[in-house]
Amino acid sequence: MTAAVPEVLLLDGVLDAEQAAGTVRSILAEQRPDGAIPWFTGHHLDPWDHTEAAMALDTAGEHAAAEAAYRWLAAHQNPDGSWYAAYTDGEVSNRAKETNFCAYVAVGVWHHHLSTGDDAFLEWIWPVVRRALDFIVGLRLPGGPIAWRLEEDGTATDEALLTGSSSILHALRCGLAIAAYLEEPQPDWELAAGRLGHAVAHHPERFLDKGRYSMDWYYPVLGTALRGPAALARIEKDWDRFVVPGLGVRCVSDRPWVTGGESAELALALWAIGESDRAVDILRWIQKHLRHDDGSYWTGYVFEDDAIWPEERTTWTAGALLLAVAALGGDPATVAVFGGDELPDGLVVQDCC
Repeated sequence: MTAAVPEVLLLDGVLDAEQAAGTVRSILAEQRPDGAIPWFTGHHLDPWDHTEAAMALDTAGEHAAAEAAYRWLAAHQNPDGSWYAAYTDGEVSNRAKETNFCAYVAVGVWHHHLSTGDDAFLEWIWPVVRRALDFIVGLRLPGGPIAWRLEEDGTATDEALLTGSSSILHALRCGLAIAAYLEEPQPDWELAAGRLGHAVAHHPERFLDKGRYSMDWYYPVLGTALRGPAALARIEKDWDRFVVPGLGVRCVSDRPWVTGGESAELALALWAIGESDRAVDILRWIQKHLRHDDGSYWTGYVFEDDAIWPEERTTWTAGALLLAVAALGGDPATVAVFGGDELPDGLVVQDCC
């Protein structure tokens, strides 16, 4: 690390200065010389988790490392604006294309710009963001959702995922913020964001039923589709199904397995709707059984067996935790990107089919 961590990453009972520095170092230690951030050394990289880790580095003031991560994305973007689902040691290891993976670059780039104020870099990477979101918008399904995947043969599914589409909505709104800043209007994105946001908020039947997964529970809030009473009602409805007091958040409702990524993301969603006390509680819980001595985080914990599983410490888990802490600490870039109030809304012309 090049400097002491910012105060926004210090949270009583979660991270002190030494602990925060250790978590940042744990991500930097896994970043390859070309800027790639795999899950952990020897494992694959996917574009979404790579971007999440890059955003966490920006919260810590590690702007050069974050920029290197975005330059890696620019260097590996496909001509159609997409990325493949996985890369291992610099080589493609899964040639499918997952749309929420491809869209998330817009969230990261806007967060990076708000963190650094670097107009030159934003202008340089704007074509990358534009191609990515044009690719996504080209995969709209009837009623607003976005097809969740292109198979390795290039065939697009005709199905959408609520979690993925919620993340794509967030990306479209961040993309529209970039477009407005650069005075490059993108009316197709406005229309896509409006229809997608409406579908996420009001038409769950348009998405595959993945209700066992906690991400489908909280992602409409994290992805900015729901705020206010509707968001709080959604969280309250399934709180007892997914939250294990003192431990964290289940990945799947019927499994005795809490995970660091889902716990940190729920904390971030809770912060976004004014439930900061509960957010802090969850982050404190996962310190007990998921934090490693070096500052990295285990992916999950099977509480019935008192066992870490899988035995891996992932950069994206550490990244999600740092972003949640940064939001709670008032980091301006993280607040703006995940709070949602400062992001442009889409345009709902009609509830089309």
